[in-house]
Amino acid sequence: MRKIIHIDMDAFYVSVEIRDNPRLINQPVAVGGQPNTRSVLSTCNYIAREFGVRSAMPASVAMRKCPNLIIVPGRMDVYKSISTHLRQIFERYTDIIEPLSLDEAYLDVTHCKLFNGSATLIAEDIRLAIFEELNLTASAGIAPIKYLAKVASDLNKPNGQYVIPPQKVLSFITDMSLSKIPGVGKVTFEKLKACGLEFGQDVRQVDKKELINKFGKLGISLWQKCQGIDNREIKTTRVRKSVGVERTFADDISDIEKLNLFMHEKLIPELKKRSKGYLSDREISKLGVKVKFKDFHQTTKEFKHHNFDDSIFNTLLDQALCRGQGKAVRLLGVHIGLGEEANNQTQFEFELEFD
Repeated sequence: MRKIIHIDMDAFYVSVEIRDNPRLINQPVAVGGQPNTRSVLSTCNYIAREFGVRSAMPASVAMRKCPNLIIVPGRMDVYKSISTHLRQIFERYTDIIEPLSLDEAYLDVTHCKLFNGSATLIAEDIRLAIFEELNLTASAGIAPIKYLAKVASDLNKPNGQYVIPPQKVLSFITDMSLSKIPGVGKVTFEKLKACGLEFGQDVRQVDKKELINKFGKLGISLWQKCQGIDNREIKTTRVRKSVGVERTFADDISDIEKLNLFMHEKLIPELKKRSKGYLSDREISKLGVKVKFKDFHQTTKEFKHHNFDDSIFNTLLDQALCRGQGKAVRLLGVHIGLGEEANNQTQFEFELEFD
């Protein structure tokens, strides 16, 4: 029986900013660009969330919801440094660590002998070390299977933890909303609800073949997870699957020629520059274009290809814009998919885009 801990820092970026600037304590605070720049928030503290502010919200919208909101710029170098310290703390307990981002990771502590092998006490000690050494708080989830550890870490936020012991796995899943399962977003959850599937118990009452016929790979995944099956290992290495560049415009753009020109003069050269380090031993697997329209609906078009090809980017942009039926464009992005490494060995890098 495995013992898995999921550690998730509480409002990481903004907590760092408040820690380093005590004048922000007890104020609604967010990290992001200023309201007059069309930027979005990276994260916000729990005081701001009480006003309906959330991550990925346009800064201008956030200010309307919370006029006293203080927005500060991000400091990625500081966040990366703290993330390195977090990794050092984790390594005191296990070397089986799977980072998911700068502030989030899975730890397999099955063979850790500290605290007589109690994963609950190990998680408490990790969180205590984070607080004492970094003056930041973290939440934790403890479970015998991977995805439930992640679900559990969100249940007692902030600065708490939740344990799902082996004997309570199935009973926990019975009443668990399917929206809690990592990978089931809002749109997918609404589709599931429309089919009468809202909780774990609903999935368990449906035949496996029926789920597969209706939902394909998602059906298989749902059936397994609702049966308490998740045999995925904690991956100490992680493959980067894509590289991309995107920009939000100061003003919406309707002119197709302007969008095309911006894509070729700004985005594609930057994409080639960012991709260079990844293409020494891997090849391009696909090209893609992402468009977000003025109403915030977005679409992505991709094509399997092994080289940068301007004509394909042109075609993908045209196809994406057709889906908007003439709507002006708020954001434009391009990306490439990355194939397998030649030697099949990968090394995870703590990396996160921040605009």
